[in-house]
Amino acid sequence: MTTAPKDASPAVVAQQRAVLDTLPFSDVRDFDAVRRGLVARREPNAVTAEDGRVVWDNDTYGFLTGDAPDTVNPSLWRQSTLVAADGLFEVVPGVYQVRGLDLSNISFVEGDTGVIVIDPLISTETAAAALDLYREHRGDRPVTGVIYTHSHVDHFGGVKGVTSQEDVDAGRVPVLAPEGFVEHAVAENVYAGTAMGRRAGYMYGAALPRSPRGALGAGLGQTTSTGTVTLIAPTVEITTTGQEEVVDGVRIVFQMAPDTEAPSEMLFYFPDLKALCAAEDATHTLHNLLTLRGALVRDPHVWSTYLTETLDLFGAEVEIVFASHHWPTWGNADVVEFLTLQRDLYAYLHDQTLRMLNQGLTGSEIAEQITLPPALEDAWSTRGYYGSVSHDVKAIYQRYMGWFDGNPAHLWEHTPVEKAVRYVALGGGADAVVAHGRDALEAGDLRWAAEVLSHVVFAEPDHPTARELLADTLEQLGYGAENGTWRNFYLSGAYELRNGGFGTPTVTASPDMVAELSPGMLFDALAVQVDGPAAWDERLTIDVVLTDADERYRLRLAHGVLVHSAAPQTGAPDATLTTTRRGLTALATGPLTSERLTAAGIAVDGDASALTRLAAVLDPGDPDFAIVTP
Repeated sequence: MTTAPKDASPAVVAQQRAVLDTLPFSDVRDFDAVRRGLVARREPNAVTAEDGRVVWDNDTYGFLTGDAPDTVNPSLWRQSTLVAADGLFEVVPGVYQVRGLDLSNISFVEGDTGVIVIDPLISTETAAAALDLYREHRGDRPVTGVIYTHSHVDHFGGVKGVTSQEDVDAGRVPVLAPEGFVEHAVAENVYAGTAMGRRAGYMYGAALPRSPRGALGAGLGQTTSTGTVTLIAPTVEITTTGQEEVVDGVRIVFQMAPDTEAPSEMLFYFPDLKALCAAEDATHTLHNLLTLRGALVRDPHVWSTYLTETLDLFGAEVEIVFASHHWPTWGNADVVEFLTLQRDLYAYLHDQTLRMLNQGLTGSEIAEQITLPPALEDAWSTRGYYGSVSHDVKAIYQRYMGWFDGNPAHLWEHTPVEKAVRYVALGGGADAVVAHGRDALEAGDLRWAAEVLSHVVFAEPDHPTARELLADTLEQLGYGAENGTWRNFYLSGAYELRNGGFGTPTVTASPDMVAELSPGMLFDALAVQVDGPAAWDERLTIDVVLTDADERYRLRLAHGVLVHSAAPQTGAPDATLTTTRRGLTALATGPLTSERLTAAGIAVDGDASALTRLAAVLDPGDPDFAIVTP
């Protein structure tokens, strides 16, 4: 039995009332926009895998009606209500979207003979369900093209739910993507995939019950589907702004936007429809510059610059903008205003953070002092539902200045546990610090209560009162959060303190993803798993021969480092593996035994014990590592 969540505290209730008095809730234009063009809904809207598992169920958000309860920030309640709207929608004649079937949207553009699919969601199951809904109401049109807007999994993972590798290989379905797509798509989900996946469980509230006291959305979308993740490599690479392609009779003009919301990203315009797909560079929220699951820090200056270019390229004639999340905007004046506000938001955060860090302020200080101009503060589309001003500003500071704030006292701090032990001793022992934390919680000073109680939990993980009060504190912080991912992080922390770890519910490093790693990237993925100290004294060499690519690599393990080279080598290796590029995937998807590799079609010659010795020093990571406890 799980521990039930608690009521909102008086301090949080007062905060929610203040939000209602501050923001322009009388502006209901978004509610009109989110319903516009509705063709039909899936009823019920649950999607199951072949084994019967439910991988998506938007009906679980049916409680999102009426006024916000005390346990939800009214601004986030409003956003979640909008984002939970699901169905097939007509954006403009010839362009349709299915929303509410995954974290992202899937769009359909009708061509001369079939339909082009834009961003086929995370899972094959949800993508197939969306295509079925489209075909039910628009006819059984074949898929004649696929476009990936960028390299995040919620925009390509369901591709095999709308087309097949065979149709792509036969040239019947071109797959278009921005330059660098495959490299960035697979690297992000493999290199740091274990840690990112674990934290993504917090970010999207994967283990939380769907309720006004639990998960109600992530601001960008409700949550992630948990079905089968696939990948088909692009066949048409978009490399240049202004590049024009015709797919199934549909003219498309592309704008490159690398290193904005994703390292590989593009926007594109349909000149005959006057419709712009903004990918994920302009949605109805302030986006992440550093996602809480972890990633490279994004560049808000580049982001704003590309949106200026978007306005310059298309602003004079565009009539509709639709994106990979949220609902469209119609009418030239409203589209230009929307894009301008988004552009100014990222430019303002960037420029003001730089101004203030040059005055000597640290990231956390800038986050407390920065204020948005009224035009940005009062626009619903710039509110911090997915990114936040607070953590985006800190990300900008990190991008320019790194982790060190310049104070030498912070140059060589103790680890969290050692620091906690000393803080607790300084505070008079665990019970005294817990009493102080309780006072802070009851006084509504939730940020301080979280800090001091977390110190006790890290110093004495089994202190029952500290764990209970920290869970209560995180819960109240979650109730008050306007940002969907902050709410999920806080409530997930409370959940694990009360009920134990929930692991990593969603794994994106699927076989299809691993299969698209280049040989060098696959060897790098193995290298980051090497337990350095355990491998200090190990010496081995393994050659990998790829028969279908006429390539030969040498792997060398020495000094705790696994390196690879494609240059000609001298001396015989300890072992040689002979396979194809696709067969090489087996090195990263199971135990490194000669028996398993042979069964997977890899010929093993020489000293097979070299594989055993390499496997013995690999540490693949812990998908259930502690977050709110040491």
